[in-house]
Amino acid sequence: MNLLAFDTSTEHLSIAVSRAVEGRVQVWTHSGPGGAQASATLIPAIRALLAEAGLTLRALDAIAFGAGPGSFTGLRTACAVAQGLGYGAGVPLLPVDTLLAVAEAARDGRATPAAPTAPLNVVAVLDARMDEVYTARYAWNGATWTQPGSWDVCKPEVLAEGAPAGSGWVVAGNAFAAYGERLLPGWPRVEALPTAAAMLRLAPALLAAGQAVPADQALPRYIRDKVAKTTEERAAEKAAAAALPAA
Repeated sequence: MNLLAFDTSTEHLSIAVSRAVEGRVQVWTHSGPGGAQASATLIPAIRALLAEAGLTLRALDAIAFGAGPGSFTGLRTACAVAQGLGYGAGVPLLPVDTLLAVAEAARDGRATPAAPTAPLNVVAVLDARMDEVYTARYAWNGATWTQPGSWDVCKPEVLAEGAPAGSGWVVAGNAFAAYGERLLPGWPRVEALPTAAAMLRLAPALLAAGQAVPADQALPRYIRDKVAKTTEERAAEKAAAAALPAA
C-alpha cells in the first residue's frame, strides 16, 4: 500500500511516505519546524519526499493527515493541503486523530523486541495553550486500539480527578515542560508527538474500518469551540458600549 501522511498540529512538521518495495514496506520520513512555517514548507517537502520514494501523487492509495485536535492554524493547513492534493490526484483522504497518533507513537517508543505488541493504556495529551491540554484515553490490546471515552480540553489538574483506577497506564504527549507536576503527578511519562510515521502505522486499520473520505468531506477536528470573537461579535460589543451612558 502506498501512503502519504503528514501532521502540522503542533510546532513540529512531520511527513512520511510508505511504499511496498519487493514485498517489503519501506518508509521515508521528514521532520522540520511547524507553526507558521508549515504553510510555506509543507508542499515542497511532500514533493521532495515523494520523489525520494519514487512515487507520484496518483500512485497513492490514500493521503492521511492530522485532523486534530491541535493548533487551529496547523489543522487548517494540513486539511487544506490534503484536500488540494486529494482533489488533484483523485486520492481519498484519511483524517487521523492526533491524540491517537500520540498514543501510537508512545506505544512504538516503549515496544521492545521481547514484547513488541504488549498491551498498553495511554492518556494522550497535547498542549492546547491557554493553560489547557487536549486529552483522550486509549487502550492497546496487543493488536488494536480502542478509545474508552471521548476527547476533551481541560486544565491539567482536571486529569487527576478522573484518572483511571489501577496500574498499567502512562501519560504521553508534549505538555510536560509546560505544566510539570500539574499533569498527573507520579504517572509514568512518555514524550511523544503525533508523528506521520505513527499515522502510517495506524492507517491500514483505519482504512479497513472505512474511515477514508473524499477530499470534499475531509474536515479538521476542533475540540475547543472558540478561541476568538468573530468580527460581528466585536462590532456588536462596540455598538453596545457606545450606546451606554457615560459614567
